[in-house]
Amino acid sequence: MLTIMAFGLVGCNTPAIHQDDRYNPPVYWGRHVVKSGETLYSIAWRYGRDYRELGDANGIDPPYNLKAGQVLRLDQRGSVTAASGSPKPPSPTRTSSPPDPPAPKVSKPPNPSAPPAEQSQTVASIEWRWPHVGTVIARYSTSGKVNKGIDIAGNPGDSVRAAASGNVVYAGDGLLGYGNLVIVNHNEHYLSAYAHNRKVVVREGDNVKAGQKIAELGSSGTDRPKLHFEIRKNGNPVNPVPYLPPR
Repeated sequence: MLTIMAFGLVGCNTPAIHQDDRYNPPVYWGRHVVKSGETLYSIAWRYGRDYRELGDANGIDPPYNLKAGQVLRLDQRGSVTAASGSPKPPSPTRTSSPPDPPAPKVSKPPNPSAPPAEQSQTVASIEWRWPHVGTVIARYSTSGKVNKGIDIAGNPGDSVRAAASGNVVYAGDGLLGYGNLVIVNHNEHYLSAYAHNRKVVVREGDNVKAGQKIAELGSSGTDRPKLHFEIRKNGNPVNPVPYLPPR
């Protein structure tokens, strides 16, 4: 029963996980049975957990290998101290929202003469750039119509590019509401995600550079062609816009 309820909490019976009527705090109860193709990163993403904390809670060390049928305890809390030296995250509450992203610290100012897709700025020691040049049609919101990232308009087949250099830790369609999804790990604190792709052109384990094509824009898991883009810090969704260079 706990497993069924845990899945219901994250929205398996709703059309989208990343956009719903409430914020959906991290899940700290129930169990998850690993399915073929899932990774610790995608499972942690699904339940709003830090992948390091979830791994520690289940005695799983880097490189976080999982097997189909393996049971992960969601009702246990781990620490990220052992893996990274970072402090253990505070206990979440249903009324809390993730902290605001830090003010951008620009070490490489955007070049106004460069095309928008080639501009970048450094925030949290990561050089970020826009994953697509289209217009933002839905912004990050933690109230009303919740959106855990931003939606960017585009045409089917447009290039979706890595917003920063990193390692592909998930490439698949196993997260309800995201369609064909790519998750890139940038460092021990930051992940980014690219959803609704028509085609994914990278594989799990690939190292990618900022600006490298990783997918083709599409409408998988949604009702129109668009890129849904998220950044998560320590498992928490944050507003991507302050991380990206001004347009």
